[in-house]
Amino acid sequence: MRITVFGAGAWGTALAIAFSRNHEVTLWSREPAEIHALRADGENRRYLPGVSLPAEIHFSADLEQAAQADLHLVVTPLAGLRLTARALQASAPGTPFLWACKGLEAGTAKLPHQIVAEELGERAACGVLTGPSFAAEVAQGLPAAVTIAARDGDFARHWVQALHNTRLRLYANDDLIGAEVGGAVKNVMAIAAGVSDGMGFGLNARAALITRGLAEITRLGIALGGRRDTFMGLAGLGDLVLTCTGDLSRNRRVGLMLADGKTLPEILQALGHVAEGVSTTREVAALSARLGVDMPITQAVDGVLQGSLSARDAVEQLLARDPKQE
Repeated sequence: MRITVFGAGAWGTALAIAFSRNHEVTLWSREPAEIHALRADGENRRYLPGVSLPAEIHFSADLEQAAQADLHLVVTPLAGLRLTARALQASAPGTPFLWACKGLEAGTAKLPHQIVAEELGERAACGVLTGPSFAAEVAQGLPAAVTIAARDGDFARHWVQALHNTRLRLYANDDLIGAEVGGAVKNVMAIAAGVSDGMGFGLNARAALITRGLAEITRLGIALGGRRDTFMGLAGLGDLVLTCTGDLSRNRRVGLMLADGKTLPEILQALGHVAEGVSTTREVAALSARLGVDMPITQAVDGVLQGSLSARDAVEQLLARDPKQE
């Protein structure tokens, strides 16, 4: 089967490596210089240094050529999803479409499936690939398990069977909204976990934050139409735990640096990668306020990122909340 991965960042490169074990894979970037470097270096030195790229992977900066595939897998940052989907609709309409972007669109608070529906149509054969997965570990062939979620359960099950391998185990889910909310809001909680860890509050505080963070994610997800059981699975609890505790988490690193007193521009420059939780926090905070969903951790993180709260004041604000029933 021919798969084209659109987006040559860390996660796109890792998925191209993982799927190249069983399929013909093309890795696309809109930057010809980036494609030239991948070919010349045999690795993605910017995003996955030290990980060799299999000789079987093809590389392309020509979207129309790359679009001639059996599956489109879009792994750009969320900000690039809309334009990529639009271009693919023009080049190869009707091709099955998966995305691995997480977050809410800046300015609209739309989830990825809403963006895709606007560009490909409501009846498009599409779904999300999401779950607890650090790119570096997947690229190295370490075991991982993720979810393919789609409104059409048959679509999800088909691609789980087609893409499943012994290193990257896939599960099907038909709760598209729940899977996307879990993948988006866990990044907000990872920033909070980083702040807590950076301020030395300890493992008990981190466990409490993850647990209460999951409650916030679940409340928002249900309000948007997701199912409670999805948040107990890979796309919910699994992704949340990994991102809040793993040292490879970019969003957790944002929180650690906020606790260290660094400004947001300094943090983003130091990361060198997109941390989706930064832009997602603003949209989740505004969306939860509009829906009347109580999300105190999200509101606190938003205050820190907007500069209206210090990291310490945010923690003290959360601790000062009235006691309530769990």
